[in-house]
Amino acid sequence: MALDDLKSALPGYADDLRANLGSVTGRSRLNQQQLWGTLLACAFASRSGIVLRALEPEAREKLSPEAYEAAKSAAASMEMSNVFHRTRHLLSDPEYVTLRAGLRMNVLGDPGVEKADFELWSLAVSALNACGQCLDSHEQALRKAGMDRETVQEAFRVAAVVQAVGTTLEAEAQIRSRDA
Repeated sequence: MALDDLKSALPGYADDLRANLGSVTGRSRLNQQQLWGTLLACAFASRSGIVLRALEPEAREKLSPEAYEAAKSAAASMEMSNVFHRTRHLLSDPEYVTLRAGLRMNVLGDPGVEKADFELWSLAVSALNACGQCLDSHEQALRKAGMDRETVQEAFRVAAVVQAVGTTLEAEAQIRSRDA
């Protein structure tokens, strides 16, 4: 399933999602690597097989091999980091923040692509996973690298649309399988 197939698979009640998917993929402030890395990382993080199967082949075509692997690395490392940091933040005992994390995150130091692109993908996945501490950290790194707020927002706009498309299509698939 390609991007156009993904859009056409959305039911009528999700016309806004179809339009938003077209908007974030067709008129983005992000360059091609930033956009398709964000789409791929978010497809992984959305946990939607439908979205991942639709977006992965096109992402593989549009990204360099290094960017393709880095976007997947951003998704994988943020899945772990977001759960860890979100949990430390949510616990009422502030002592957990003083403890060593003990999680290997070497990819953050050398992601294989421009650091700002990797930070953008990490921010988008952190948005999907609702990790405030990670969002703040990645947003600050992006702003320090000179990225404007509108471009940063574009990444979490993509994340929001990918998540909503995945949730909608997975729910519709469940309804169809129940009715079959």
